[in-house]
Amino acid sequence: MARPQAHAPQLTGYALIGLLGTGGYAQVFQYEQNLPRRSVAVKVLEASLEAQHDRSMFEAEANVMGLLSNHPSIVTIYSASVAADGRPYIAMEYCPGSFRAAAKGSPMTLDRVLDAGVRIAGALESAHRSGVLHRDIKPANVLLGHAERPLLTDFGIASLRGSMRGERTELAMSPQWAAPEVLSLQTSGTVASEVWSLGATLYGIAAGHPPFASPDPDQNTSTKLRERVQRAVYVPVPGAQGYEPFDRVIQRALSRDPRERYGSMLEFGEALRGLQRVYGYDLTAMDVVDFGAAPEPAGGAPLRPSSVRAKTRAERRDEMRSAHTKSSTSREALERRRGARDSKRGLSPLASACIGAVIGAAAVFAANLTGIL
Repeated sequence: MARPQAHAPQLTGYALIGLLGTGGYAQVFQYEQNLPRRSVAVKVLEASLEAQHDRSMFEAEANVMGLLSNHPSIVTIYSASVAADGRPYIAMEYCPGSFRAAAKGSPMTLDRVLDAGVRIAGALESAHRSGVLHRDIKPANVLLGHAERPLLTDFGIASLRGSMRGERTELAMSPQWAAPEVLSLQTSGTVASEVWSLGATLYGIAAGHPPFASPDPDQNTSTKLRERVQRAVYVPVPGAQGYEPFDRVIQRALSRDPRERYGSMLEFGEALRGLQRVYGYDLTAMDVVDFGAAPEPAGGAPLRPSSVRAKTRAERRDEMRSAHTKSSTSREALERRRGARDSKRGLSPLASACIGAVIGAAAVFAANLTGIL
């Protein structure tokens, strides 16, 4: 069925600039806010999708991102409300670029790759501590904010602890960034599969292509990509000098057995910081924040104007001071556990890392938006 034509709602205090992307269950437009004057991205529920489960999913995303966007490496949510035509929308920070280009032939320098990896690992560790899995980590969902600071976005297919009790869901993750156990439908997502996806993303922006892509375009069909991901035969970053330590860290993140990957985003982030030491780069602070449990979907409760408001980045800096203390304590505990661990490269059973299942009621949607989605 053809997708309905993009139609931007009229929003008081905002002037439309244009369409940024369309996909899944929403459209994203760029607006200019009148006061304060700034560009914003506005994600709007498609008019053709008015079923209650779609609205519940959208509202849950607004609440989750409203909580998590207090993190300095997650896109800021300004507000969420309902437009005059009845469509819910989320107004968020506008970011003009993403890591998509880096993973499509324009690789980034290793220092930038590691810096981005540490920051996004901190964002995901914070989300996991709130009981939220992202489930669509890929270069297109890491945006470039002010001074090209990497910012994680699009929690549109995130999974909340305790939601989706036994109801059917299909995932639409891009196969080149998804873990083998996700592609084989053994799970809809775990901490271990998130580690895989971040590892694949970092490989992609370092190499200029996904980790299991073939130089022959004919070999990159969805079916053939899935087959190579399932085999998970790691190929070092081609043509790179001195990348052996980087390859060792990423190869572990891309282990076929989930138990052999890093046991948390905190551990993965510390491994990336270790690489910064090896290469002599400045160490990136890994911001880990305990936000508390994320809200469950409201099950039909209406989205109220101004029901979501995120703190400014200035307000976040105060939170970071206490968060750094907690993060340092966690890292010290991690080092003690490393010292006591035997020689086997494995971690605690995967089941202990599982977060839960999917938002709301049964929904089949794609999350392949350009730019912001």
